[in-house]
Amino acid sequence: MLPFYTAVLFNLVWTLNAFSIPNVNATFSKSPKPFVLRVNKDFIDDTRQRVLTARSPIFLETTTYEGPSRDNFTHVQEYWVQEYNWTRVEESINKQLQQFTTIVEPTIGNDTSPIPLHFVHHRSPREDAIPLLFIHGWPGSFLEVSNIIDELTHPPNKSLPAFHVVAPSIPGFGFSPAPERPGFGPVRAAHAFNKLMQQLGYVRYVVQGGDFGGVILRFQAHLFPNNVVSALSNFWIIQPDQSDFRRLAQGLATPDETTYIATLETYINQASGYRILQQTQPLTSAFAVSDSPLGNAMWMYALMAEVVDPTIKNWTPEEIITWSMMYYIQGPYAGMRFYREVANDGALDGVDFGTIPWVKIPVAISQFPYDVAYRLPLEWARRGGNVIKRNVHDHGGHFAAYEVPDLLLRDIREWFGDRVVSGTKAFLD
Repeated sequence: MLPFYTAVLFNLVWTLNAFSIPNVNATFSKSPKPFVLRVNKDFIDDTRQRVLTARSPIFLETTTYEGPSRDNFTHVQEYWVQEYNWTRVEESINKQLQQFTTIVEPTIGNDTSPIPLHFVHHRSPREDAIPLLFIHGWPGSFLEVSNIIDELTHPPNKSLPAFHVVAPSIPGFGFSPAPERPGFGPVRAAHAFNKLMQQLGYVRYVVQGGDFGGVILRFQAHLFPNNVVSALSNFWIIQPDQSDFRRLAQGLATPDETTYIATLETYINQASGYRILQQTQPLTSAFAVSDSPLGNAMWMYALMAEVVDPTIKNWTPEEIITWSMMYYIQGPYAGMRFYREVANDGALDGVDFGTIPWVKIPVAISQFPYDVAYRLPLEWARRGGNVIKRNVHDHGGHFAAYEVPDLLLRDIREWFGDRVVSGTKAFLD
């Protein structure tokens, strides 16, 4: 029989090493460790074979959008089988992004549970750099930060603010292992990411996020106002109330209010079928997309194609495949199911958006015409928190950091660079 202290140590080591990512050789411990992405070659070969033998639907001639087209399907399939090189993509990700793994242990209520995380962390050489937490959403990943991270950490001149950037993968997305039990939604993500920032030595920090990142940052700012100094969201949603709809029906709505309601209602009534399924019965669709890499890519691309500005962005087959691999490698179920947890935490309410706790820290919002939050009036935005600044752009879409990095960079620099209004003067004390 093992001595008591030896048994305790054994159990502790076993617990900390129990976390893993399917098809990826990764380890997790209580302090950050460098992570180099290496996916099992047999899995990559199996994935390619599944794509080769994938069966398409029998397509109909229709004038309405029901999902990716026959050309989308065959183009991605042919590229995946004939040209796509995962090894090259893997090397590019490893070269461009400094990745780490760790375990955080936030206390939520009476529960303290270890949460394994994968994250990107780039430090600026500037002594006055501001710690910035970047949070992605679905169907995005930590890859969204890749087009802005160098400009954030190394701005072209000293008149612009510099940032230490931390971009974690939400558990179940990318290479943060999926939660082991139900209940991990934006509230727990906020606790986990706040703990991550503390672990990295950033007691106070700012947050930027879109999609689920825009949801999580609101919970995080509400829960940790002494840590989150300021935020910039490119997905600040407020569900219109009955008086708003009544004013619209009476012809009293402003142009901003009219446009925002129309955009929101179009999304809810015509483009949110994927969300309702993932919010209510995610396992139903997960069986199919877990077994078919091409099916998973088309499931994700159905939304990706609709929420970018077609005048400036066309997804390449390599991007479609790579973005889908960020889910397919460990399995897409947990990422899809996060919608259910978002609803359980109150941020979704049936087919509508729900209510998120009030945010008292200074907030700026950025709006792009191919996103559902476009033209949300500043007065309505303030129903959800201390929103001070509203940036309305004439091009761009849902994945602003990736699609229109120049515009989002400008908003980030102008907002957090205004030390007084944004509150970032706190980092100069």
